[in-house]
Amino acid sequence: MASLANDPGGRRRIQFVGADGLRKTIRLGKMSKRQAEAVKLRVEDLVAAKLSGSSQSDETSRWLADIDDKLEKKLATAGLVEKKATATLDAFIDSYVVGRADLKPRTIVKFNATRDYLVEHFGAECLLKAVTPGGADEWRVALVKRGLSENTVRKHTQIAKQLFTAAVRNRYLDSNPFSDLKSTVQANPERFHFVTQEVASKVLDACPDAEWRLIFALCRFGGLRCPSEHLVLTWDCVDWQNGRLRIPSIKTEHHVGKASRIIPIFAELRPYLEEAFETASEGSVYVFTRYRGSNVNLRTQLQRIIRRAGLEPWPKLFQNLRSTRQTELAEQFPQHVVCDWIGNTNAVAAKHYLQVTDEHFLKAAQNPAQSVRAQGCFQSHIKKTESKESVVLQHLASFGNSTPETKVAEEGLEPPTRGL
Repeated sequence: MASLANDPGGRRRIQFVGADGLRKTIRLGKMSKRQAEAVKLRVEDLVAAKLSGSSQSDETSRWLADIDDKLEKKLATAGLVEKKATATLDAFIDSYVVGRADLKPRTIVKFNATRDYLVEHFGAECLLKAVTPGGADEWRVALVKRGLSENTVRKHTQIAKQLFTAAVRNRYLDSNPFSDLKSTVQANPERFHFVTQEVASKVLDACPDAEWRLIFALCRFGGLRCPSEHLVLTWDCVDWQNGRLRIPSIKTEHHVGKASRIIPIFAELRPYLEEAFETASEGSVYVFTRYRGSNVNLRTQLQRIIRRAGLEPWPKLFQNLRSTRQTELAEQFPQHVVCDWIGNTNAVAAKHYLQVTDEHFLKAAQNPAQSVRAQGCFQSHIKKTESKESVVLQHLASFGNSTPETKVAEEGLEPPTRGL
């Protein structure tokens, strides 16, 4: 199918007839006969695959992944493989982020942070195909050495996987060097914190205005994501008559039927919602107007408010407010109802939201109803046992009266038996 020819100076060339019926030549340059024969074998496999419309063998695929750019270009020129695009790390990531019009602003910030870590480690001019699985391992270790938490490292790894998967789909490289790295964010119970009603009251008292009180109340009593779900709220979302609040959800809007959700205007939440409505400017569209700027850092401001209240900020400020509310609601309502209000799933709630609180332990240790039920069950068991014994005794008595001639053996070491 293919022939190997020798040229002066130890040069080799391979000739074959392509799928288009034309005779083609691949000049290998100086190469040993043994090496040239190995290339010829792979060329024949590629030609056969083109003629049959099938895929080349696994061995040929692995061989293609290891050849140098020069030979790869010659194979592409001969029409045996598609020409592989090349791109630098920096340029590819920038073009990818720009081309993703569906990315949310906060997601773009995360992508750019991962990009900075990748560029810092590999270099802006590093070719994508030059990043190896070993290099990916070293990059992850470098993130750990920077002092980043395990979940933060996993999140950046997750984004790196996504970027390089896109590179594979665009044929910049054959495989994803980050594919084997762990990237699933894990729950960390040590960072759970239950924000009690008492603590919430102190923080609300320390808030500077009605809008900040509502920001905190929507997190603690409504379970909203902050700031994404707060800043899109409009007064049209409030159904005062039916006591319901529609929450547009930027995070889940790309899922069918998840563009928004409806929550009750909880009794704890209503006073703060009414206060914000009464103090809102005439004709206001958005519920929040004072804290909408891109330079506003709600997390930093909440830390100041908490300290002003004489408290220490807890881990994951806004996340734990949502977690606290879901834990509370789960005590009162079916889980599917609570998840619908909070905007997550049973699996996510169990892993990242529901907490075991001190009150759960107190209830388990001091619930008098349990003792009463247990005692009732014990008394019932005794009554049933006594009733059974009574029936047996009556049966034996009646049996004895009906057969007066029956003799009973004397009781000794063996159990009593009927006499013959």
